[in-house]
Amino acid sequence: MSRIVIGRDSLQTIDGFGFCQAFQRARVLRELPEQARREVLNLLMSPRTGAGFSILRLGIGSSPDYSGDQMKSIQPADPGGPDAPPAYEWDGDDGGQLWLAKEAKAYGIRRFYVSAWSAPGYMKDNGTDAHGGKLLPEWYQAYARYLLRYAGCLRQEGIPVTELGFTNEPDFTVDYASMRFTPAELAAYVKVIGPQVRRAGLRLVTADSYGWGGQRAYTEAVEADPVARELVDIHAGHPYEGPVDRPLPTSRPTWMSEWSPDGETWNEAWDDGSGYDGFAVASQIHDSFTLGQVSGYVYWFGASMGTTRAPIRMAGGGYRVAKRLWALAGWSRHIRPHAVRVPTACDEADLKITAFRNADGGQVLVVLNAGRQTVRAEPGLDGEAYVTDEERSLAAAGEVRESGKFAFAPRSLTTIVTPA
Repeated sequence: MSRIVIGRDSLQTIDGFGFCQAFQRARVLRELPEQARREVLNLLMSPRTGAGFSILRLGIGSSPDYSGDQMKSIQPADPGGPDAPPAYEWDGDDGGQLWLAKEAKAYGIRRFYVSAWSAPGYMKDNGTDAHGGKLLPEWYQAYARYLLRYAGCLRQEGIPVTELGFTNEPDFTVDYASMRFTPAELAAYVKVIGPQVRRAGLRLVTADSYGWGGQRAYTEAVEADPVARELVDIHAGHPYEGPVDRPLPTSRPTWMSEWSPDGETWNEAWDDGSGYDGFAVASQIHDSFTLGQVSGYVYWFGASMGTTRAPIRMAGGGYRVAKRLWALAGWSRHIRPHAVRVPTACDEADLKITAFRNADGGQVLVVLNAGRQTVRAEPGLDGEAYVTDEERSLAAAGEVRESGKFAFAPRSLTTIVTPA
């Protein structure tokens, strides 16, 4: 029988786990019938019965209106040039995001990351917020003021915005809100917006690149500039093009700030080999913390529609839950902000193991058995076990003892929690 050894050294500090409801997904959630709406909110944010997410990512609008699922700008029309008095319009709704942010605050979320996909079209060289294009240099300062005004609007509504990002996937062009920056251009713009973000008491996040490897180039450009390096608080990337397979080249905290697996159908399965089932999500979370050494993990949509790979699918006034939710919750419910990851060791190759110490002294061990056989091992701590597999969803599995035998079921996720 094997034993899991849990070390005492502190590795990365955990900022939290999160989700996003941009592009009017918050509005769709709000329009669910009252009972279904509350149940979905509980599944996403309750630390007792749901995932207990602790970060909410909010989209900063750049479109002229809410047509389709666009995010409306707080300054839809050109005010008369970059030096003209601004003409901001705050509608007190923001596509449902203000309502959701207030709900999140009531659930105890304290980190609100506001993130821009693009500047409004009149600030760009292609005249539209879609299809890539670049921010015109004469609008650099006005764009910074625009983003900070958005954060200010939320703060005036009682939402304690904590992080701000001025670009999303600057290396990827799509037919909706998108804007390009090269690594050198991004580092240069950090020096424009960074001092203003710092004065506003916010943390600056860059660059939310489309691929984890691509993010390395943005991080390297920022780190190579001694001024920009001091202005960026968090380096964040998306593993759509290339997995999280190594740390980003910085001593600053890093986030996996958006991802959901590819796929063409709604899938509720735990482990069907599709690559977008719950097991695939659990594997990606494990790799993000161990190979990528990330401090924050922010999934893409928490709840969406159609053939979504979100954990929750909204349809017909109701909702369905995929095992992806419970893969996320295996970490996010019990590992709270300000926890630290600690080292682990075990001679069982099939067991993918992460361990954390919460700020209150409680411990959390998360074990993903990637093999097809039960593995019996001493867990290395006392606590309560919760298991997710094809039949169970973070289901209580009884007490475990530090030196007792625990059977880690094949292709399962086990979370063992030791209270403070």
